[in-house]
Formats: sequence, structure tokens, C-alpha cells
Amino acid sequence: MWLKNIVFLLVTSISFCQSERQLVWEDNFDGDFLNTEVWSFELGDGCPNLCGWGNNELQIYTQNNHELKDGLLTITAKHKNGVYSSSKINTQGNQEFQYGKIEVKAKLPKGKGLWPAFWMLGSNIKEVGWPLCGEIDILEYVGKEPETIFTTLHTEDSHGSSINTRKDVVKGIEEGFHIYSIDWTKDKIDFYIDNNLFYSFLPKNKTVEVWPFDQPFYMILNMAIGGNFGGAEVDNSMFPQEFVIDYVRVYQ
Repeated sequence: MWLKNIVFLLVTSISFCQSERQLVWEDNFDGDFLNTEVWSFELGDGCPNLCGWGNNELQIYTQNNHELKDGLLTITAKHKNGVYSSSKINTQGNQEFQYGKIEVKAKLPKGKGLWPAFWMLGSNIKEVGWPLCGEIDILEYVGKEPETIFTTLHTEDSHGSSINTRKDVVKGIEEGFHIYSIDWTKDKIDFYIDNNLFYSFLPKNKTVEVWPFDQPFYMILNMAIGGNFGGAEVDNSMFPQEFVIDYVRVYQ
């Protein structure tokens, strides 16, 4: 009898472990410099191919608007002599993932005109373009709408518009660090804020136009200024402002 109990416990333990996601990749930003074997910088204003980064954004992206210190990555938005600057980094070609729990722990900036984000693009973007490649916006915040978080999916079916989206008021979200994540499987994508479910996308008809999410995606961290979504009005008195990232993690 005792042997049967031991076997049962072992089988139960193995099944439980298999059902749990395991940490497969993380960046805790513990060094003094960004790991350029993982992250690449996107620089400039997007011109000549994508001026304003496709959204009429105002900032120029540089390598000088970020800092690693005390285990934190800080992206700083600045305004000097009429020029807005910030930083944008991605893992394209270095760390790309298909399915899993993907999360960031971050502290948001404050101010009208700011647009920090943690998001993902399909790895086939160079071949098929956007939005057919798909886009997963795990975290978007715009300073013109305080205490509000946007989670959005862009697809060819929606012609790039935000029809698969959720907008939630989260009181005090600008205070301290919060965790923004997705749980992505072959069937659906769930969006979470501090492990609370806010939105699920579960289409029945998974054509490539509706569901481009059956391929690897890469991650992007940035803070835009102004633009179609960030808003035409920018409060110049708020600068500098910081988007602070504690970690990025992937579980599968």
C-alpha cells in the first residue's frame, strides 16, 4: 500500500511540475551596460522609411537616453532646445518566443504627451509587413489619460486598427512598480495587470489575418512622445520623465 502511495505522489508531483511554466529567459538588468547580444537600439526619427515611427511621434531615439543602475533599466524622455529624445530597444533576431507567459515589471512616468510601452512584433515583419505580422501590446500608457492602461492586438483583419483591445482604469497605477503580462497559447492570449486578468482574445476562426500569433515574436521597450496615440499636446514642463524597468521574463 505504501508503495502505491509513493508512486501516486511521484506521478502527481511530475504532472504538477509539467503543468507549471518554467522560467526560460530573463533580463534583470543587473549589469552596468545593456546586453547588446540581446537588445538592439532603434535610432533616429524613423526617416526616411517610417518618419515619426509611423505615428507622427515627436521624439528622436538615441543610445544616450537609457541607464542601467542598481538592477534597473531606466529610459528617460527629455526635451532640450525644442528637441524631444528618448530610447527604444528590441530583441529582434536575438530573443524571439512563441507562446508562454511574458511579463515586465515596470514603473510608469507621468505627464501629458508620454507614451511608454512594452510590446511585441511578429518575427516575419520584414517578409510580410505590418499588420500582417501581428502586434501584441502588453502595456501601453498615455499620459493624457492618467490611471489608464491599454492592452491591444493588431492584425491584418483589423487593418491595424485597435478593435481587439481593452482599456482599463487602474487606480494608482503610476505609483510604484507593477507587473504587466500575457499568457499566450496556441488558442488564446490573456492579458494581466498584477496577475489580474483584464482581457482575453480567443478567436474561433484562426486565419493568418485574424491569428498571426502562431509564430515567434520579438519584444520591444520604448517611450514615445506625442504622436497619434500619445496626443498632440505635450507638457514640456514635466521633463525629464523616467520609464523604469525592473525585469523582463519569459516562462514556458
